[in-house]
Amino acid sequence: MPSTPQIKIPATYMRGGTSKGVFFKLTDLPEAAQVPGEARDKLLLRVIGSPDPYGAQIDGMGGATSSTSKTVILSKSEKADHDVDYRFGQVSIDKAFVDWSGNCGNLTAAVGSFAISNGLVDAARIPQNGVCIVRIWQTQINKTIIAHVPITNGQVQETGDFELDGVTFPAAEVQIEFLDPAEEGDEGGSMFPTGNLVDDLEVPGIGTLKATMINAGIPTVFIKAEEIGYTGTELREAINTSPEALLKFETIRAYGALRMGLIKDVSEAAKRQHTPKVAFVAPPKSYLSSSGKQVNAEDIDLNVRALSMGKLHHAMMGTAA
Repeated sequence: MPSTPQIKIPATYMRGGTSKGVFFKLTDLPEAAQVPGEARDKLLLRVIGSPDPYGAQIDGMGGATSSTSKTVILSKSEKADHDVDYRFGQVSIDKAFVDWSGNCGNLTAAVGSFAISNGLVDAARIPQNGVCIVRIWQTQINKTIIAHVPITNGQVQETGDFELDGVTFPAAEVQIEFLDPAEEGDEGGSMFPTGNLVDDLEVPGIGTLKATMINAGIPTVFIKAEEIGYTGTELREAINTSPEALLKFETIRAYGALRMGLIKDVSEAAKRQHTPKVAFVAPPKSYLSSSGKQVNAEDIDLNVRALSMGKLHHAMMGTAA
């Protein structure tokens, strides 16, 4: 029996912030995948290596974590005064779906570099040396984002001495401006979708929690660590190796999504894993980070731990910050 013929699609594997993913130009995708829908999702799932019952994404470009199971599609912007249109797809690791419900703040830092290197920014706007301003339109949240991309000898500068917690090696710094992230018009309404700064969030089997639900950059449910038995200094292993803890956080997330108006029934949360995020917050307390770095209470204002795609994230997400 003849095998399905392979196809070649230009793509770039890039890190942005504490995430990495596979970047495509819209026009490089097969025609059927140039529009949202089943063909696009199936293609991206196969590229990343999902769904993978082994949870390893061995046969794909994914890295078996939420921060490395990501895709980006870019095109010349159709919006005035913008360079590039940016669409982000969070690919589930073990399930056959791509979540298009929100932005990735970390990969935003790589969008400008890809756009410059792939001819999506007018050459006249790229300095020989200095900083190139890339005007990004994020199509899912309908927001403008500005990337400041360093340029050396007409090319994107990738190496540098900027250090970022959650990333092992230093690199060039790309500054990002999120313009009006809490402006009216996002899915779920205004900055505080419930109309309250603090809500009593009733979560069956867990209790009533004080929660702040914010839609600024990405929808996020913030709760107090102490109310759910944590200190805010937990590392990934403390949460991700505990099925009970993960179920607790997913339940909180589902009922937070319902309260924020992002879903109409809690059963819909399973198909909307990317948003909202859930985070737990505590007063400053000293701890030893994943990298072995000592973090002292007097150097910070608070401790925050946030979950993404059902697991405790290895770093603080820019959009949740």
